Amino acid sequence: MRHLHLTILFIYFAFSISAQDEDLLSLLGASPDETDYTIASFKTTRIINLHSIENVAGGVLDVKISHRFGLINGGISELFGIDQATIRIGVDYGLSDRFMIGFGRSSFEKTYDGFLKFKIFRQSTGKNEIPITASLLASTTIKTTPFQNPDRENLFSSRLYYTYQILLGRKFSENLSFQLSPTLVHRNLVKTRSENNNVLALGLGTRIKLNKRTSFNVEYVYALPDQLAPGFRNSLSLGFDIETGGHVFQLHFSNSTSMIEKGFVAETTGNWGDGDIHFGFNISRVFTLKDN
Repeated sequence: MRHLHLTILFIYFAFSISAQDEDLLSLLGASPDETDYTIASFKTTRIINLHSIENVAGGVLDVKISHRFGLINGGISELFGIDQATIRIGVDYGLSDRFMIGFGRSSFEKTYDGFLKFKIFRQSTGKNEIPITASLLASTTIKTTPFQNPDRENLFSSRLYYTYQILLGRKFSENLSFQLSPTLVHRNLVKTRSENNNVLALGLGTRIKLNKRTSFNVEYVYALPDQLAPGFRNSLSLGFDIETGGHVFQLHFSNSTSMIEKGFVAETTGNWGDGDIHFGFNISRVFTLKDN
């Protein structure tokens, strides 16, 4: 119930700020036309696994298909991981230019996830100068794989996981953007006593623009000391974004199998030094359903 209350508070906060935005600008003696907002800090709403500070515009539907192949250290017999794959199919929709929702289903652990994302304020120059963009993210995940011990009393709440993030980003130039993502992952049920139900972490992401349509991305999720149980590691991902008209292809390498927060933040097991690396990609295609 605490997490339901937090989600309801998140929605109320988002709509309250949206409703008061024009009044605030009026009190400051400014109008939206006098403020130059920074755009395209990142090419999509994801850096690689992490959410970016970007939102889809109001009335726009973003269909995402994500693959993570097997480990490249599987060698030629596994075609360096290509013989295996996990997939997530998701849709993101902009309720407004600042408030978006999303839903997805992953084959890994057969999870369903949904999220709310609200942009509190945007980096801008001019009448209202703001040095960074800040967003809030709240997500819920349901794991649907069978319980390991079906004979004991198993609760539906044991299938639930929650994530809360603050996304803080800045576009320093046309060629460089950087983001910090303080993160809390709560797991109602963990496998062993050595695992924490709550995991605190800090996500870091950067985008380096290579040319008009291509960028290089780096993403690292650092779990604070004593947060991860033995055997789990921090997530590190490297990749390229390639924009082709209405599509954005993200090609990357990562030591994380999962594509949702509870997995890549708290349950990554791959070791880059041992070749526990997945090649993968995200494909994003946007559709305008309602003109602004």
